[in-house]
Amino acid sequence: MTSKTFADLGVAEPICRALAAEGYETPTPIQMQAIPSLLQGRDLLGLAQTGTGKTAAFALPILQKLAHDQTKRMPRGARALILAPTRELAIQIDESLRVYGRHLHLSHTVIFGGVSQVRQVKAMANGVDIVVATPGRLLDLMNQRHVKLADTKILVLDEADRMLDMGFVNDVKKIIATMPRERQSLLFSATMPKSIESLAAEILRQPVRVEVTPEVVTVDRIEQHVLFVDQKRKRELLSKLLENPDLARVIIFTRTKHCANRVSEQLDKNGVPSEAIHGNKSQGARQRALEQFRSGEARVLVATDIAARGIDVDGITHVINYELPNEPESYVHRIGRTARAGATGIALSFCDASERSYLKDIERLTRRQLKVVDTRPLIGDVASPAFAEPQGERRHQQQRPKQGQPRQGKPQAHGKRQGPSGGHGGAGHGEQRKNDGRPGEARKQGGNRPGSRARKRNAG
Repeated sequence: MTSKTFADLGVAEPICRALAAEGYETPTPIQMQAIPSLLQGRDLLGLAQTGTGKTAAFALPILQKLAHDQTKRMPRGARALILAPTRELAIQIDESLRVYGRHLHLSHTVIFGGVSQVRQVKAMANGVDIVVATPGRLLDLMNQRHVKLADTKILVLDEADRMLDMGFVNDVKKIIATMPRERQSLLFSATMPKSIESLAAEILRQPVRVEVTPEVVTVDRIEQHVLFVDQKRKRELLSKLLENPDLARVIIFTRTKHCANRVSEQLDKNGVPSEAIHGNKSQGARQRALEQFRSGEARVLVATDIAARGIDVDGITHVINYELPNEPESYVHRIGRTARAGATGIALSFCDASERSYLKDIERLTRRQLKVVDTRPLIGDVASPAFAEPQGERRHQQQRPKQGQPRQGKPQAHGKRQGPSGGHGGAGHGEQRKNDGRPGEARKQGGNRPGSRARKRNAG
């Protein structure tokens, strides 16, 4: 059967021309399911992981509808609003709009915190067709009467689960309350907790439901390993691993901003070019770090969980979990950085004694045991007797690294390029509303198990 094209989905010629110039030929599954319904004006509830092409799934229909309907822009107004949880994601969406709409005469701007509002206020003065914004700064400008949404007829909530997790639910509801009741609304989320179900029921009208790439399918494309090591020897193990040139473009994840800075500083001292990205970094510093990583100037990017979804870089060979996340869903988002657009990837996870319960939660979610790498050829005996594996817990044979390194294999080369995978989630955000406790904090009820999936985490 012949593969569908964007034109087959009803995408207009100027947009198809822009997509062709970028090398996008075949729509991704979420684009094939979402675009026709959105062009018909339907509301939509989309469940999709980052890297599935969800940004284009909503951006292409919005651009086409606004180009067809030349309603006059109102001062300080916007015809369409796209809300994103982080500045990185907002910037990426705005860039996607520029690329896809290059042959259209539409205006768009991006609003986010952590920078002066002067340019943003000026951009909104005469009104725009599309505004992409983070909730905190947008609500601030609305309260100052620099932005009005009374005539906004299209609403998109991207990465709604992350938006609510960061504490923006009240801001989002206040923003939506100022918009017309008669509008087209879209909600995209990687997960569907009850809070998202409730929000979707509140703002969507008879939505089309689109669900692609479940989490378990995503991680199946990734070769996953665990390396048991005492916490005090993680730096030594990391240095040994990075002696292998096969680890050519690497993201290292930590739970805290302090640890991210410490790891990056150590790598620089060891002659490994690296950059750190987290919520305390300024906007300029974060953008420079991402650009240096994309260009190859920095071989390694060290990031916190809150930065995980904002990293949209092709060709990442490995993800290293220097610290395991205390929420298993974050593990899935982390390792997904190395399996983009159908490629495979490699994920290496360090696990010390305090993280054993985190590992169990991860394996329960992904429904697979991570393959154990024998680290003794790298740094000798790595575990104290108290850390030894419970007898019989893992019966499969540990994998010995070849020539002192874990078994590697570069991700497969991309084949025919699919539709633009512009859905990225966000990275660290200067406007985040929560500092949710300490990593590893146990539930108040239910024992001392440090790996509980409580929502208490150290925000990046």
